[in-house]
Amino acid sequence: MLREVKTENGWVRGIPAADPRITAFKGIPFAAPPVGELRWKGPQPAEDWVGVRECYTFGPIAMQKMPGLDPDNLYSREWNVDTNLDMSEDCLQLNIWTPAKSADEKLPVMVWFYGGGLQEGHPSEMEFDGERIARRGVILVSVNYRVNIFGFFAHPEITATAEDKCYTNFGSYDQRYGLMWVKRNIAAFGGDPDNITIFGQSAGGRSVLFQLCSPLNDTDHIKKAISMSGGGINYMSMMAYLPLEKAEENGVKFFEFLGVKSLEEAKAIDSFTIRDKMLEFAEKTGIRWGFNVDGVFAPEDPADMLAEGKRLNVPLMAGHTTGDMGDAFGRKPTKESIRDQIIALVGEKDAKEVLDLAGYETASLDELKDALKVNGQRFGVELLHMKGADDGMTEYFYCFGPEMPGWDDPGAFHSSDLWFVFETLAKCWRPFKGKHYDLARQMCNYWTNFAKTGDPNGTDNDGAPLPEWKKFTNEEPLSMCFDDVCHMQTEPDRPAVKLLLEKLAGCKWRNR
Repeated sequence: MLREVKTENGWVRGIPAADPRITAFKGIPFAAPPVGELRWKGPQPAEDWVGVRECYTFGPIAMQKMPGLDPDNLYSREWNVDTNLDMSEDCLQLNIWTPAKSADEKLPVMVWFYGGGLQEGHPSEMEFDGERIARRGVILVSVNYRVNIFGFFAHPEITATAEDKCYTNFGSYDQRYGLMWVKRNIAAFGGDPDNITIFGQSAGGRSVLFQLCSPLNDTDHIKKAISMSGGGINYMSMMAYLPLEKAEENGVKFFEFLGVKSLEEAKAIDSFTIRDKMLEFAEKTGIRWGFNVDGVFAPEDPADMLAEGKRLNVPLMAGHTTGDMGDAFGRKPTKESIRDQIIALVGEKDAKEVLDLAGYETASLDELKDALKVNGQRFGVELLHMKGADDGMTEYFYCFGPEMPGWDDPGAFHSSDLWFVFETLAKCWRPFKGKHYDLARQMCNYWTNFAKTGDPNGTDNDGAPLPEWKKFTNEEPLSMCFDDVCHMQTEPDRPAVKLLLEKLAGCKWRNR
């Protein structure tokens, strides 16, 4: 087994995983610590080290509110069970699980971006253990990146002094920098630098789409992509991408709140004070820090770029859970608010056709909601696949919705699919049964098959073929359903929802 590997910065030593055929390398620096003068700058090269670096433990998590402190929070129960994690601005490390015995095996590589709303999250969450993926002959890499104000801040002084034009979106640059480190170094771990799949969930799924849209990336280093609960073409959601000027205005307000007059003064303040003031500022103003349309990493709003086909032409798997983020029309819609949303999306003429099909004039509110019932994530992801199919791209669509056991009866909640994709159910407190383990095994197989070839289909562990996962086409716009068993979608979208999708596609790209 590969236990010691030479990277571009020096030798690293890994540790056997629970399965000794797998080696885990944890906490490998891929960039310089973004501290002091490097705060709110793009990632810089890591320094070399002398001797062999023992990579046995995860590096610090990025600056954020400590996960797991709220006992009533679902995710505190689910996986944020350690409230004593090391936290630091010096967080730009990555982790590798490899089954390779030698450096010449050319194994496919999956690079993981975690979620957390761009406000929190970290790669050492227990559900992200890469061992089960590695057992399938795939190298798993998880990349840490800056979040919240440390990762997505903007200010006029930063823009004026950034010689590299890295004005904001530092966390996205971190992700890309980690990806490029993998491209340069993964062969030494037995990986194929020409077969890299990026994947992520929630904000990580959005990050995948953000990377696909960025003109800084190309198909030389991203061959395939998986976006889990990433929103797709998100015209029906609240996931805004701020223009740089607006993000800078928020930055000016924060400096005023912080009581500083310059970038230099702000960089002199310790990271925990910045974090605490950020949380207080968010509580008072509602302002949080996320993706910005900066003219460089993101030349335009990514939703518009995706609708215009301005993304890398690589095979894409994308989907959602049935409990993702609720109904597309909001938690407490009225008939009028639904009508107004549809008019805003497609215009009055096309909206009338959709509303007539839904029986708007005579339907009760409940009847109208039923006729137009669609998960907000599903709506955006299906629109994304429709555009990809129109452009001749390879698209695979899924929906995750099995019964989830537990006293809280949560349903297939947002992020619940993570236990299954990484096949880490045994780490969870929930009383999973045989059907859940079967589903997890099959999902992990689909995901790793896709990473290997761009096609999720193949055989199960007993040699029997997995249930066929058909490509998404506009003739058969169907998803693979991960319910208690895997099967292709049998019920089509509601007619009014299908028409709304088609009308929106017509507005955004088909009739231009």
